[in-house]
Amino acid sequence: MTDISHPAAAAPQRIADLQSGYMELARKKRLYGGLTLVVFVLLLVSGFMVADSRNAGGFWDGLANVGDYPAAVISEAWEKRAELPANLVKFFPALVETLNIAAVSTLVGAMIGLVLSFLSTRGLARWPRLVPVFRRIMDIMRAVPEIVIALVLIFMLGGGPVPAMIAIAFHTAGALGKLFSEVAENADLKPVDGLSSVGANWSQRMILGVVPQVAPNFLSYSLLRFEINIRASAILGFVGAGGLGYELRNAMSWGPGQFDAAAAIFILLFAAIVLFDQISSRYRNRLTEGGHA
Repeated sequence: MTDISHPAAAAPQRIADLQSGYMELARKKRLYGGLTLVVFVLLLVSGFMVADSRNAGGFWDGLANVGDYPAAVISEAWEKRAELPANLVKFFPALVETLNIAAVSTLVGAMIGLVLSFLSTRGLARWPRLVPVFRRIMDIMRAVPEIVIALVLIFMLGGGPVPAMIAIAFHTAGALGKLFSEVAENADLKPVDGLSSVGANWSQRMILGVVPQVAPNFLSYSLLRFEINIRASAILGFVGAGGLGYELRNAMSWGPGQFDAAAAIFILLFAAIVLFDQISSRYRNRLTEGGHA
């Protein structure tokens, strides 16, 4: 009879037990994963049914007409293609206004986010006990959509680019502050300790000891956010915040007869987004990788 108490004899039994335990865990994981997928599909289907029942006209009834509006815009724009250059010139100042809103809001939001990131980074914070407070502040700034802030500000300040700039900058500060904080957590603390030993204050330690280490990533995230803010500023124009989105809303609301103007605005917006996407991608690659796009 084999003595299973001997280490050599007990080893196969332990391996079998480990294999059995692993297979049991794998079965449970598959079961839980399958149940989660089923629940997700049920929620998705039920949510779609509720949305479809409350939609004016019904989703399935209108699905066949989804291409009617783009076809009308394209056909009218093609009929009036001779007026396209004039329309591009006409709406170019609105594009400049949209880009200015995005640029100023990105700059202001990045500056505020930089300060919040250092105040909320463990090991770097000026007041360590307040780190959770500053993190919750950034959570709130990210949680509130730009369009909600813009609508409130338009009600108080009136229409124009200022409400859009404030709304986008507010959201940008929360988003970039979170990203900057994650980057700053990986910074080497030796320069900070060295500056502290010679009497540098907190601001000097951050500017001289941390910023040079994280500047490429900070600039990369800021350029990425600039791309996002161009789209956001155009969307906010639909609620009266000025820029290209405001002109697009007016052109679309008039319907036939103004579709050539809507097509010109679409072309300007698309070209601007593609252009700045390529430029920012090129410089982000240079900053983070030191290479060429």
